[in-house]
Amino acid sequence: KWTKETQAKLASASAAKADVADYTKAATDFASASAEKAAETMAAFAEIAKKVQLDTVELMMAAGKEAATEATAAVQKATSDATAAVKKATAAK
Repeated sequence: KWTKETQAKLASASAAKADVADYTKAATDFASASAEKAAETMAAFAEIAKKVQLDTVELMMAAGKEAATEATAAVQKATSDATAAVKKATAAK
């Protein structure tokens, strides 16, 4: 979209003019419009990048919580198994 708009503005800026001063005005208008559109587009890209960054942090936090939960469950199972083994060994004596 940005490229198409730029090409359309460039076409009107490069069209033949009746007066030499019109060329300067057309070039100035084109440069101004291009700079404005570039700023708008960069702001849009920045918003997208910010959202992606926030989503990534959320995913990493969720993965960390899930890993912690799995680790806790594994430790609890290992403790339970070890306790059962100790009880069994003690009862066998």
